Amino acid sequence: MGGGTRLKALIVKEFLAILRDPKGRMILIVPPLLQLFVFSYATTLEVKNADIILLNRDSGGWGWELVQRLDGTPTIGRILITGDPAQVRAAIDGQRVLAAVEIGPAFSRDIEAGRPATVQILLDGRRSNAAQIVAGYLNQIVADLAAETPRGRRTEAKAPTVIARSWFNPNLLSQWAMVPGLVAIIALLTGLVVTALSIAREREFGTFDQLMVSPLRTHEILAGKMIPPILIGLAHITAFLVVSIFVFEIPFRGSLFVLYGSSVVYLAAVVGLGLFISALSMTQQQAILGAFMLMVPMVLLSGFASPIDNMPEWLQPLTRLDPLRYYLVIVKGLFLKDLALTEVIANVVPLAAIAVVTLGAAAWLFRRRME
Repeated sequence: MGGGTRLKALIVKEFLAILRDPKGRMILIVPPLLQLFVFSYATTLEVKNADIILLNRDSGGWGWELVQRLDGTPTIGRILITGDPAQVRAAIDGQRVLAAVEIGPAFSRDIEAGRPATVQILLDGRRSNAAQIVAGYLNQIVADLAAETPRGRRTEAKAPTVIARSWFNPNLLSQWAMVPGLVAIIALLTGLVVTALSIAREREFGTFDQLMVSPLRTHEILAGKMIPPILIGLAHITAFLVVSIFVFEIPFRGSLFVLYGSSVVYLAAVVGLGLFISALSMTQQQAILGAFMLMVPMVLLSGFASPIDNMPEWLQPLTRLDPLRYYLVIVKGLFLKDLALTEVIANVVPLAAIAVVTLGAAAWLFRRRME
């Protein structure tokens, strides 16, 4: 029996081991798509329907105008009206509101007199990111009102006109920024888990020794364990691509050939990590725990949740070992701006290096286990 025939037989065996169980088929199909839909709607940087509490000490018209504008803003949800400062503190302490707005007693009088009028905004710092976004909304509402005051109209002609335009995501839709990243993360999750279970499943079912005495060589066994997860990962990426374009209506401006080529290299790096975990694990439970132990730091270090430049300087070099970091740049760039081929190559080269190291380490450990 030739090497190609042996390898083909092992690949078919791996696919049968993965797909013959109805629960296994369900796990490969339903959870990834469900995660894509759930995370796409749940993981958002936008803040909508934020509840605030309002303390209006001003009896003039401008104070009432500010209240009306706050009430008519779609980003503001429920507005609690109070005249007691203690209720403001209690509402923020109890997390019933995200922010409090206090309009001073001289607000309208200062505006009519041309003096600077102030509005105090209190924020719940326990939800710092959402609080900063809401603060920006509230500041913009107050700034728009200030431009329509007598003093604002007098100085409007002198003020420069600022026009902001967003490239690649004109409407600043959070799903356009999040969904391509989720495609990379979910492919990482399924690729790691499927591969990590591979050799561990053989040991747990007692078929590992049979594999060792078969005519298959070490590199053929590794190739047979590596190819099915890569093909499954490509199938997932294809499904995610279709959902992203036709369901979420996210534009894909890059090349499909470049996407699939870089995806193969990315999945090879992921499979290398999975095979290394699988070779270390004696049971499937250990393999799953090992995969999830790597999953969380890889996502956090990839730049998906927070920019890498914001991380401590001592931590930033560790991100260079994370394949997700490079693939995120590729997949987001191909979706939104048709990433230049030179930039794709600049990120594929580190991915290829990680794949060589992880697959080499898995092969070495696998040979050690065979001795």
